[in-house]
Amino acid sequence: MNFNASRNVGQSGGGGGGIRKAKRVSDVAAMGAPSPTPAFSPAPGFNAGYPPAGPPPPYQEGIQLETTQDFVAPSPPPSYGFGFPQSPIASPAQLGSMLQQPIVQDMAYQYGNQLAAQGREVVQREINKYVPVSRLRYYFAVDTRYVLKKLLLIIFPFTHKEWMLKYDQESPVQPRFDLNAPDLYIPSMGYVTYVLLTGFVLGLQHRFSPEQISIQASSALAYIFFEMILYLVTLYITNTSTSLKTLDLLAFSGYKYCAMIGSVLAGLLLGRTGYYCWLFYSSLALSYFLVKTLRVQVLTGSGGPSGGAAPAYGYAAAPAYAENPYADNWAKPAGGGGTKRRVYFLLFVAITQPLLSWWLTYHLVPDAAPPAAR
Repeated sequence: MNFNASRNVGQSGGGGGGIRKAKRVSDVAAMGAPSPTPAFSPAPGFNAGYPPAGPPPPYQEGIQLETTQDFVAPSPPPSYGFGFPQSPIASPAQLGSMLQQPIVQDMAYQYGNQLAAQGREVVQREINKYVPVSRLRYYFAVDTRYVLKKLLLIIFPFTHKEWMLKYDQESPVQPRFDLNAPDLYIPSMGYVTYVLLTGFVLGLQHRFSPEQISIQASSALAYIFFEMILYLVTLYITNTSTSLKTLDLLAFSGYKYCAMIGSVLAGLLLGRTGYYCWLFYSSLALSYFLVKTLRVQVLTGSGGPSGGAAPAYGYAAAPAYAENPYADNWAKPAGGGGTKRRVYFLLFVAITQPLLSWWLTYHLVPDAAPPAAR
């Protein structure tokens, strides 16, 4: 309870004058008006210079707000990282400086090389499904000496004695080391020369036009594909197994362009008489060349010395029955099965090549030789 010590001064109460002991009273009104109570400060250190603030909002109770906070500033974009903190976005200047670092450039260079290597492997794998690039390298491994000798062999094959293919272990040697090996360089150059010669002949006869030259080129190419399909279907229907591959047949079919080019040139110089004389001789030479070259690969079947799969480049290894693989000898395949079918196929190829040579060139020869040639 409250008490007032000043009211006890000067009062007598049965004793002498002096300060009496303070008496506790129970009536607050008898003590007079109380002094004002200071305002309640909820927290120590309250600064009385600021006016008392009202009660905070219910959702901010117990949180002291900053009066200098900018509530107009944009809020950060929401994060959709499923609870993970969002990384700050780098500026273009920071990205440029980071890309100029040698470590980053080295990593980007290595990563680019890996992507390029993977892409090159995918492209090569897809191309090899349809075009045997590795085998094409073998058929174009020629030199000038081989080309000259092979052209002389196709035109004058009657003096040649050795027709066997040469092998390096189980794989045939490249054409530039073996004159009897098939190649695709001479057929390709023969096709281009035939198309150019056709345009020249049509120009001399005043029949040249871009449409005509394109027709001649496309028809010659179409007949090549027709031959391939005809030979492969014949082998499949007759159930004839040989060591010949599609590229081998393409190479041997392309050698007829040499006879065709010679026939057209003879027709330009000597007229139809010279054309048919050269066509007759070149047809005999081409048939003889094909029979001598194909008989080993056709008549020996597809088996090798070990009876296994064919070695690289689609060729079969040297026959096991031949004592000297480089000698011009051959024998019937073991068992003798399908020998007649192989002989018929060999004759079929030897006959169709001269016929196609005549079919593709007879319309280019004039009835008479030009006056300058007489």
